[in-house]
Amino acid sequence: MGHLLEKLFSESIINNLVIPNRIIMAPMTRSLSPNSIPGRDVAKYYKKRVEGGVGLVITEGTTVDSPNASNDKNVPCFYGDAVTKGWKNVVAEVHDSGGLIFPQLWHQGTMRKAEETWNPDVPSYGPSGLSSPGKAIGDPMTRVEIEETINAFVKGIVLSREAGFDGVELHGAHGYLLDQFFWLGTNIRKDEWGGVSLEERTRFATEIIKRARKEVGKDYPIIIRFSQWKQQDFDHKMAENPDSLKLFLDTFVDAGIDAFHCSQRRFWEHEFEFSELNLAGWVRKLSNKPSITVGSVGLDLEFVETFQGNKGSNSNTDLTNLLERLDKNEFDFVAVGRALISNPDWCNLIKNKKYDKIKGFFPKDLEELN
Repeated sequence: MGHLLEKLFSESIINNLVIPNRIIMAPMTRSLSPNSIPGRDVAKYYKKRVEGGVGLVITEGTTVDSPNASNDKNVPCFYGDAVTKGWKNVVAEVHDSGGLIFPQLWHQGTMRKAEETWNPDVPSYGPSGLSSPGKAIGDPMTRVEIEETINAFVKGIVLSREAGFDGVELHGAHGYLLDQFFWLGTNIRKDEWGGVSLEERTRFATEIIKRARKEVGKDYPIIIRFSQWKQQDFDHKMAENPDSLKLFLDTFVDAGIDAFHCSQRRFWEHEFEFSELNLAGWVRKLSNKPSITVGSVGLDLEFVETFQGNKGSNSNTDLTNLLERLDKNEFDFVAVGRALISNPDWCNLIKNKKYDKIKGFFPKDLEELN
């Protein structure tokens, strides 16, 4: 595995941003920002991962300026003076350690926890008010609400640049609002914000990118995370074949996206039956844009399995499969999640082949920021 590590620790680019290695800290919700303000402990948390060798940090999901984007006052938001000050401190800590950082902008849509008491009077909404096929949770978005929410995302992208972030990621995965527009199971609109084809249903997300480009220009990195699977349906494939996937990707390339963060539950699983390529591999091939793979990197169990019976995931330091794919340019970057929670210095431990020092991940590791 030794010679394969050289590629993992070589630099690459997104837009014009040079990233010193191929390892990205994946966005992971921590819900440890009281009153939605990221504190100094949050800044130190990301700083430690940079010092531990991560090439790029993507923050946990941070909610845009929409009253029903979330219902958890411990999830950081991305608007307001106090919050902006908190995020600027996070950026400063990361930059002082020589690192790079993107925020992940998020709206939960009908996946918002409406039963909680923080903001229960604000109704949840989605493109058709559905959280899954046939299950009405909130209201269908009006045209005015669609415009307001697009503008909230654009405002967040502009603020990310003003706050000193090196780029920005849109959360378009896992059944949240942007993904609810993509998914025919949750978007049954008959107007221009819906559509029979997958590419038609990208309009909400691509409109955000197009409008943001007018504000931040072409050189500010904008990426999107998306997934075939949904929290509501792990087996779902919204793009059933490469042709459909290409049409989906083309709408984002035309809008001005710089890279795709391709969420899988297990990175080693092939996306379509007739090829060994995973989702990130197909995306790179079809879009000619950088792709990021993710999914149980460095662990022996995927996320849901980890929490069944609180058994946790053991460390898996045999990265041969991952590194061989990277070496063949199947994808450009590797996002690491839970392994970095339990091992802030995971990257340096891998680089220096100190595999015996790497710990597994257990649910209790989420209880505090370390």
